[in-house]
Amino acid sequence: MPIVVSIDVMLARRKMSVGELAERVGITPANLAVLKNGRAKAVRFATLAALCEVLECQPADLLRWETEDAPG
Repeated sequence: MPIVVSIDVMLARRKMSVGELAERVGITPANLAVLKNGRAKAVRFATLAALCEVLECQPADLLRWETEDAPG
């Protein structure tokens, strides 16, 4: 998939657990795992905004686009 999700990177930088982030954002840990692992088909702007607020980052810190043939 050409959209790469970097929530795990931001979690590590902030020394925060998935459970803590889910609680602070107001979503279930299972739904956060779907987002974190790149399996989500969509993300609400409200959820993205909440993630950015809690992680103190910009949307581009969490999501990036890569071409289909990009290595890695």
